[in-house]
Formats: sequence, structure tokens, C-alpha cells
Amino acid sequence: MMKVNFYKFNEIDESRLKFAVIMARYKNQWIFVKHKERDTWEIPGGHREADESIKETAERELREETGAVKFKLNAVSIYSVVRESNDIQDYDESYGALFFADIEELGKLPNLEIGEVSLFSNQPENLTYPLIQPYLFNKVSRVYTLDNKSEFNNPISII
Repeated sequence: MMKVNFYKFNEIDESRLKFAVIMARYKNQWIFVKHKERDTWEIPGGHREADESIKETAERELREETGAVKFKLNAVSIYSVVRESNDIQDYDESYGALFFADIEELGKLPNLEIGEVSLFSNQPENLTYPLIQPYLFNKVSRVYTLDNKSEFNNPISII
């Protein structure tokens, strides 16, 4: 069984954050990506490297997975994924940071792991992580409105 929890940024120490996931919009559409070795859609993001802050992870992953050149990045929340079993000793909770990016300019997609970037008006059907991604998408889409982006905390602008 899996469960997704959300926390404020001051509730969990940044050193515990292992992933950054970035719900991004470009031209009023949501960006989803396909890994070269998969046939499913995913939210841009990935693992934090040892020498990075979680903000740096989000910036790097957004550039690598979408080709984003100019964007505004906002921290939304910390999330965790809990994998539970019937055995109490087999409880595992991993933490990541959820961001929102408003992309102003896309460049060429780096020749790395992502094979396709597409724009959607809503979350696509065929998701890589269907037990996790809908919760992250819903968290950001509830907060995000075209008229009011002020609900996001910790604004981080990247040029």
C-alpha cells in the first residue's frame, strides 16, 4: 500500500529531501514528459545529487527534462511517499519537494533520458507512477490559478 502526505517546508529538514518534482506550465498548458525507455507520462523531476540543495535539484531537473531556459520556480510543499505493509517494521517514508514552474521559454531538449515533452490541458491518462503523480498534480492544480499565483510560498526566479 502507498500513501502520499504533504508537509510545509519548515516541517521536514531539507537534508531528508531526496527528490524534486516540478509541475510546470508553458503557454497555459501542463508539461508532462516521457522517458526514452518508457511509454508512460511523468511529471518532470528526479533524484537529488549529493552536492545540491533541493532548489538546485529542481532547477537542474526542469532544464534537463523539459529544455526550460527561462522560468519562475515556486516551492509548493514537501511530500512523502509511504510504503506500508502489514508488518509494522516494514514502514518506509521517503521525502521530496514539490515545485511549480511557470516556463517562459523552452529551448532544445538535452540528449539525456527524456525522449518527449508534451503539453496537456489536464493530467494525461497513462502515468508512470499512477499511485503518486495524481496526488502531486492535484496539490499543485488546486493552488494554481491563472488569476492568483500568490498562494505559492518561497518564490524562486531563475533567468
